[in-house]
Amino acid sequence: MPTYHIEMLEGRTIEQKKKLVEEITRVTVEVLGGSASSVDILITDVKRENWATGGVLWSEPRP
Repeated sequence: MPTYHIEMLEGRTIEQKKKLVEEITRVTVEVLGGSASSVDILITDVKRENWATGGVLWSEPRP
């Protein structure tokens, strides 16, 4: 079964992350079969100062 790597800006609550991994696992089992216990999910919280979009760090004011 798959291993998912999720990178996102920090700030989500434990409850949000829990719901996210539950839903990813549910859909994976629904689509691919197999067991939920074989789905691995790694979440990496990235500081806003370490992520940029369009040449602008997320720690800077957005236009």
